[in-house]
Amino acid sequence: MIISRKKLARLKVEQIKSGYSAFTESKEVAVYMKKELEKLGIPVYEDATDIGFWFIPQKKVM
Repeated sequence: MIISRKKLARLKVEQIKSGYSAFTESKEVAVYMKKELEKLGIPVYEDATDIGFWFIPQKKVM
């Protein structure tokens, strides 16, 4: 089954919105995710490694 990179990025953003971390091996998916998260105002810690990109949601400080 073939899934578009944008759709995959949207699914991973939904995962982050639910409070879970997300990982992608693709730089293209990571760029889509980063743009969408910025647009939604969701703060994340982004860890770029040799094997891929981790997006870890940050808790808001009150």
